[in-house]
Amino acid sequence: MKKFSMFYLFLVIVVSGCADTDETPTRTDRDITSTTEQENGGQDEQEGISDEPEIIAENLEIPWSIQKEGDTFFLTERSGTIMQIKNGENIRQEVELAKELSTVSEAGLLGFVLDPEFSQNNLAYAYYTYEDRNGKFNRIVTLRLNEDIWQEENILLNEIPSGRVHHGGRLELGPDNKLYATTGDASVPEIAQDLDSLGGKILRMNRDGSVPDGNPFSNSYVYSYGHRNPQGLTWSTDGKLYSSEHGNSANDEVNLIEAGQNYGWPIIEGVEEQEGMESPVFTSGNSETWAPSGMDYYDDTVYVAGLRGEAVFEFNLETGEQREEISGFGRIRDVLIEDDQLYFISNNTDGRGDPNETDDKLYRLSIQD
Repeated sequence: MKKFSMFYLFLVIVVSGCADTDETPTRTDRDITSTTEQENGGQDEQEGISDEPEIIAENLEIPWSIQKEGDTFFLTERSGTIMQIKNGENIRQEVELAKELSTVSEAGLLGFVLDPEFSQNNLAYAYYTYEDRNGKFNRIVTLRLNEDIWQEENILLNEIPSGRVHHGGRLELGPDNKLYATTGDASVPEIAQDLDSLGGKILRMNRDGSVPDGNPFSNSYVYSYGHRNPQGLTWSTDGKLYSSEHGNSANDEVNLIEAGQNYGWPIIEGVEEQEGMESPVFTSGNSETWAPSGMDYYDDTVYVAGLRGEAVFEFNLETGEQREEISGFGRIRDVLIEDDQLYFISNNTDGRGDPNETDDKLYRLSIQD
């Protein structure tokens, strides 16, 4: 296993030179509130999400992705470990990777998804940033769990562009049983428009790493392009794919993703329009930033984790309304909804937040009918 004693020191002292929405120091308050609770003057009863969170786990180290199998959680940590949470016990599992994790800003062990047959085969898929003598790249691999140690087995896709920031990194299994991945523009905006580059894209592949039949471009993993730094994926019950994306200082986006479409970066962003390019269904506009990351769907609504926005944002697909639903926990990296429960992880230990002594944490809230 690769070990990096300087990783956390680096994250504290690193200064990101990008113009991303995720670079400004965050608030220091940690009041446990929601927007609806504030509007109701602190009343306990409210529609939407309950106002009393439950802490499932704490003392996490830069968590990035939430997966759940039965009553067991698996959380990737950017430093190269996976936290297993089972029966109230936290087990930090080692991950043996073939390449050395990159320690540049926003990099590390990122996306993670369990195989549908995980309970029988202990298999998962992971996305991580690495460095070697040829440069900085991202790769998608399979991991196998054996006695609390995850081992890299097969490379599904390699040499996805990476750089000092904008690594993308989200992995999800779609309702079509294909593996989807978000990739960033690696701080080179023009590659988002280049169909020969894997950067600035949403990718689609078979679980064995092959190109699926039906992808929009011949012999290509590219499913959609023109993305800056997408970090969230989710599907509605009618099979529509949505993605969250970091804008340039502002103009964060929630997009409806359709195969083969161009989402504009760096030519257009936010409310801008141009023929042949798709505009978002929701945007933060020129003056507000969310720094959106993980997302999930529930009852005609997508819920999106906000880093700089320090909230879980709610976007109603039927009415077009949007609001800040959960706040007061600092930076939020990922959300997961299952059985009317919303889980989310804070990300205050990533070098850009203001962590409390027991940060970071996994929380649970009930979604009320």
